[in-house]
Amino acid sequence: MTTLTESLTKIKNEAPLVHNITNYVVMNNTANALLAIGASPVMAHALEEVEEIVSIAASLVINIGTLSKPWIAAMLQAAEKAKALQKPFVLDPVGAGASRLRTQTCWQLMDTYTPTVIRGNASEIMALASEAVETKGVDSTQSSERALQAAQQLALKLGNVVVISGAIDYITNGKETIEVHHGSPLMTKVTGMGCTATALIGAFVAVSPEVLTAAAQAMLLMGKAGELTAEKVTGPGSFQAHFLDTLYQAVEATWPNEVEMSYQNA
Repeated sequence: MTTLTESLTKIKNEAPLVHNITNYVVMNNTANALLAIGASPVMAHALEEVEEIVSIAASLVINIGTLSKPWIAAMLQAAEKAKALQKPFVLDPVGAGASRLRTQTCWQLMDTYTPTVIRGNASEIMALASEAVETKGVDSTQSSERALQAAQQLALKLGNVVVISGAIDYITNGKETIEVHHGSPLMTKVTGMGCTATALIGAFVAVSPEVLTAAAQAMLLMGKAGELTAEKVTGPGSFQAHFLDTLYQAVEATWPNEVEMSYQNA
């Protein structure tokens, strides 16, 4: 199995182009995070170009945070092209369950194009699995542990990997489940950290066919980088800048090897 250090080195050496159709709030954050680990981000949502960009990209990340009809059309077209070319496709169902538009858009993307990985918080994942939940905007009202069974069932139904972000991150293909016990409460005070995790998953699956492992490594990187960053800062403003530095230093640091085995099969 490829290690986290090996995956980070491969991302740095290959600089995979990660096509992001993402939301206005996080574009800068996610692009910088991808650059920090050595990937190459492109933010392209115009209907007239998404097929071309998917064709040259190594993976596609779709984040539904700020939806509109033109963006939905572009998302569907990009996902269709990714499926045709067998490119990895990662879906972030931001706020699924909060509105019919968000939930139905996710279901359409899931049912027709089957994302390689879905990453969301507990409420979002439970909404996608059609469980009765309350969603507070884009924030989770449920624990990641409670959503695990829903995630496993969803992964088995779709034949993919589902990731639940939370105090404990769960990464599952329905049969195997990996737990990641890293992170910091300060991460919940910075907008777009979940979206950043989704973008990093896009980079990891771009260089590895081991989807379950790749998704777990991206979450491990996020969690441990968050812990290390929180030790250096006094609040969410400084956290953002130092977090990018921690990601940037990860390839040359010793800690990826030290935490490699800290995630575990549940």
